[in-house]
Formats: sequence, C-alpha cells, structure tokens
Amino acid sequence: MLPGTLVHVQPTSPFDPAIQMAHDSALRSIARVVEETAQPTPPEQALEQVSEQLRRGGTMVITGAGVSTESGIPDYRGPRGSLSRHRPMTYQEFRYDALALQRYWARSFVGWRHLDQARPNRTHFALVELERAGCVSGVVTQNVDGLHSQAGSKNVIALHGDLARVVCLNCHATEDRHHLDQRIHQANPSYLEQIELDPAMVNPDGDVTLNAHQVSSFRLVGCQVCGSKLLKPDVVYFGEPVPKSRRERASALLEQSTSVLVAGSSLAVMSGYRFVLDALKQGKEVSIINGGPGRADARAQTLWRTQVGPAFDDLLDALHL
Repeated sequence: MLPGTLVHVQPTSPFDPAIQMAHDSALRSIARVVEETAQPTPPEQALEQVSEQLRRGGTMVITGAGVSTESGIPDYRGPRGSLSRHRPMTYQEFRYDALALQRYWARSFVGWRHLDQARPNRTHFALVELERAGCVSGVVTQNVDGLHSQAGSKNVIALHGDLARVVCLNCHATEDRHHLDQRIHQANPSYLEQIELDPAMVNPDGDVTLNAHQVSSFRLVGCQVCGSKLLKPDVVYFGEPVPKSRRERASALLEQSTSVLVAGSSLAVMSGYRFVLDALKQGKEVSIINGGPGRADARAQTLWRTQVGPAFDDLLDALHL
C-alpha cells in the first residue's frame, strides 16, 4: 500500500478496462470513511474483559498502524493520519504508469531510511510477553514495518508484506532493501544531500513529497537478475490482492485460536476485516482496542476506545506479566 499522487491510468492494452476497474475499486477503498457506529465499553470493564480473554489463552491479535505510531510511523486514518495530506498509490498506477514508478522510487529513497530507523515500542514488546505467556497464539499484522518480528514475536504473519524486501515484477527475483538502497545511492550520488527531510511528513510506507525537478533527476536502477526497472517493494498495494499463502496461514491461525483481539486498526480494508467476520462465524469472541472508530466496532463484544500503548501496559499489569 504505497503512496503517490492521483494518476488516471491511460489505455495502453486490450486489458485496460479491467485495469481501470481495479484502479477505481482501489480508490474507493482508500476513500472509505469509517465513522462511529457503536458505544464503547466503559474503560474499567473493557480492561477486565480483555484481560480475561487473554487469560484464557490462544488469542489471535490483528494489528494495524495504531500499534506503530509510538515508533514514529504515522497511521493512515487517524486525526493526523497521512490520508489527510495525500492518498496512497494504487498497484495499477505503479505497474502501468512509468512516471508513477519514477516518482515512487525517488520519494521512497528519501523517506524509507526514516522508517528503517524505527524501533519497536511498548506495544510490540507487550505482545511478545503475551505470546510467551501463552495468552496470544500469534499476530496477523497489516503493517509493513517488520517491528513485531524485531521485537521478538515468533508467530507473525505480515499480511501486507515487508518493506525490507523488494521483488522484480518481471522475473520475480527478490532483493534485500538495504542492498537495493546501496545500489540506488551509487546511481544517485549526493541526491540525499539536496533534500531537506521533515520526519513528520514521512508517510506510513516511507514516501515523502518531492518537487518535479527532484523526481525527474532521480535515476532508477534495474533488477540484478533480468535488468528490468519494474522493481517493487514486496508489499500489498491498494488494488492488489493479498497472496493466497498468507491468507491461508492467517485463516489456519484463526482456526487454531480461541478468540480475536484487534489492536490499532480501523479495519477499513477487507484484508484484515475478513478475519473478524470469519471469527464471528466461528462463534469466537472479538475485542477491539483502538483510539478511533473502526469498521468492526458494532460487531465486537468489547470495544475499548483508547490508545493501544497505555492499554497494553494496563493489560500486562492485570495479568501480572
């Protein structure tokens, strides 16, 4: 789910109507507004109920951008979320618009290093403790920052992928992002020195705003295997499906779990929301900890309207961990 500016995909092949349809569908998903639909559970009651849920063990946790905001990574739909100043680029734009591809890599080259410096925060570490205690069966994260694994969580399914890996759309070869960054730096000496970066303006996927000259002067590098310039961070964009293997792993984890806890996510996109719907069909308890409204709020047995960091501090205390 990577940022950019709005581009209308122009017809270039017999398949363009389908491409345009997918692009338009992605724009609708990006534009979805999530509003309050349920009365939150009183805080003390919410703490008691979620503590008891975790005490029973085997809870699958679904995490979103709200878990990583304390690490300096902004969310999309929060009060100061990145959607207030730009919208993410769709897969169709990235794949079929050469200018969008150029713009993404120029902007990401600058902003990604800020994300790369992000470190796990108290919520990430709390989830590690809960997993070790048997309270949590695993984490299904919609984030692409890799912070759950860095913190030490063992059973992590990165539903939308990981920014630390790059894939070639032509030959499917993969490359470590740090290695690619070195190659880009060699092709663009002194490029970073020209940019004044405001860390507050870095978007959730490492994208920053650059002017037209800064974008046009940036030199793309190609795949080390086939030479193609169609290199893409190995993450799921709006307008792109979650790989089947990840969906199946997350579904298997849900089957093995006793309940679901959503933390720091509005569940505005179906990729995460579907697991709440599946849990309810299986008769499993669903609880939500989030600072703002979410798509599944009216379906949850417990709706704890609070910031996730303090909530997990209280949960560890309540569970004597």
